[in-house]
Amino acid sequence: MKKVIVLLKKRLPALMICLTLLTVVAVGCSAPAEAQYAAGTYTAEAQGHNGLVKVSVTLSGDAILSVTVDEHDETVGIGEIAVSRIPDAIVSGQTLAVDAVAGATITSAAILQAVTACITEGGGDIAALQVAQEGSGGSTEVRTLSADIVVVGAGGAGLATAVSAHQNGASVIIVEKAVMPGGNTLISGSAYNTSNPERQAAELRSDLGPVATIEALINASPQSDLHSQMQAALKEELDAYVSGGSVGLFDSPTLHALQTYDGGDYVGNLEMIKRFTENTLPTHHWLESIGMQWTQGADGLFTVLGALWPRSHRPAMPLGQGYISAMTSYLEENGIQIIYETRADALITDEGGRVTGVRATAHNGSSVVISAEKGVVLATGGFGQNIEMRLQYDEFWGNLDQAKSTNQPGTTGDGIIMATALGAALTGMEYIQLLPMGDPETGSLSGNIEQGVDNRFFVNKEGNRFVDEGGRRDVMTKALLEQTDAYMYVIVDRHSYETGDTRNNFNETIDDLVAQGRAFKGNTLEELAAEIGVDVDNFLAAVESFNNGVDAGSDEFGRTLFNDKIDPPPFYAGPRIPTVHHTMGGLVVDSNNQVINTDGDPIEGLFAAGEVAGGLHGSNRLGGNALADVHTHGRLLGEYLANQ
Repeated sequence: MKKVIVLLKKRLPALMICLTLLTVVAVGCSAPAEAQYAAGTYTAEAQGHNGLVKVSVTLSGDAILSVTVDEHDETVGIGEIAVSRIPDAIVSGQTLAVDAVAGATITSAAILQAVTACITEGGGDIAALQVAQEGSGGSTEVRTLSADIVVVGAGGAGLATAVSAHQNGASVIIVEKAVMPGGNTLISGSAYNTSNPERQAAELRSDLGPVATIEALINASPQSDLHSQMQAALKEELDAYVSGGSVGLFDSPTLHALQTYDGGDYVGNLEMIKRFTENTLPTHHWLESIGMQWTQGADGLFTVLGALWPRSHRPAMPLGQGYISAMTSYLEENGIQIIYETRADALITDEGGRVTGVRATAHNGSSVVISAEKGVVLATGGFGQNIEMRLQYDEFWGNLDQAKSTNQPGTTGDGIIMATALGAALTGMEYIQLLPMGDPETGSLSGNIEQGVDNRFFVNKEGNRFVDEGGRRDVMTKALLEQTDAYMYVIVDRHSYETGDTRNNFNETIDDLVAQGRAFKGNTLEELAAEIGVDVDNFLAAVESFNNGVDAGSDEFGRTLFNDKIDPPPFYAGPRIPTVHHTMGGLVVDSNNQVINTDGDPIEGLFAAGEVAGGLHGSNRLGGNALADVHTHGRLLGEYLANQ
């Protein structure tokens, strides 16, 4: 066997879990007339979205006999569609002129790059193989469909809207440009924020909720009458909690709302925030009613990065699979149509300017026109993967053309572009959230070893702490950008990983991460310092600083969220860099999520839910609020539209 190395890096194992793959469709019709190869099997590796993709290609003298993806670590479901489809299309068509899989373009490109290297080694004519064969052009077919509601995007917001609308009696069609549902929800860390007093009081220690944090919110300078009223309400709630001798963590929709408002620098729409936090728990229970399962016990409640309070609920399934599985199961059981690999191109309006449908283009080039009786819902996500839009709107970070992103490749601002073509107003587009938690190679969230804020801290390349690790995401990221190479390590111990088989929030075991070189292990603190190459004295002082904060309840960085000391070995470190994660800005919407134009008037028939809609998060989104946002507003919007 011959081997070609396209990009020399440590190989990553195949994912253990994947969603059902769609039917494979081959592209092309016949081999180039004079194909000649040196018979044999060749291997090559190329960089995919989450790591290396290793491919084997077997050639005869005149044909590509097989293409196999041997190892990969691509995104659950989305990347695996490309892993299935691209090799079959190459062999079936005897061509490299194969379309990338929508939503998995990076994975598709990695497979094609590795296969090209193999065939080059085998003496193939790459230029000839890259020419599209006759008969592979697009279709001129036009399909016409109709429903009460058309939803553009099959991520968390779109699916929640569709399920809720159907439950309330409406017919729904969903258009999705990728090969499967999920969007960013599918590849998320899965945390869902909601005050849930019954569980929080029973399962969390009361000292995880520092009173000083609440008092600061109560005593902040009010920004409006509503803000003042909510501050007074929070004081009453806190006084009742204290005088009642309650034990366990204090929380309420009011506290959640004021933390969201304060955490976004008072830029967010407080009325929208209040409605949101008052409906997150009902949405949590609604998700349960359609099959969503949550981790029970103390491990099920935690503080996700930047959440500021222990109200993050952990699903039972890894990543965002639980949300997507529950909602797609409902859709399948009730015959709700999702049209995949179909990109919405434009909104259709009548003579009065009302949005009446969507025009879209399918993967084969055919057109799809879908009419909507009650409304069109944009649930297309943000623009974290659209570099041009990042550069156009960013006013804070700079150099976002160089930044990697946690987002799935299809997060390109499509809904914003379509709506603004009709005069839709925008808000907060300059607020782009970076996390300090990207994989150094890919920018993705995979490989992150933290299990929750309370049991971990950060050190830079010198081995020093440098920020409140329980604080806001933008503050932590800005501090990281000021460190050497904008590079840090997350430090945890056996509290986070009791055994080597313990999995992180992305379904990866700590032993596997260590074996892959994506995390480091030490049986002593000195050993771990040596493994990551930091000054041992600095590192020991950093551990002591964190542990002293656990004892005191606060530290020199102003941190107040602590649980256990870094103490029982083994100790682990995981490298992380800044990465683009969320775009807080988007379309202006009213209390019913109807899109508003630049004159301040509603655009009839047009609605938006999820990250495509702005106004909720202000300048900085709290960790764990995104999945609560998309599902809560999707549920409320579906119910509203169905009853129009």
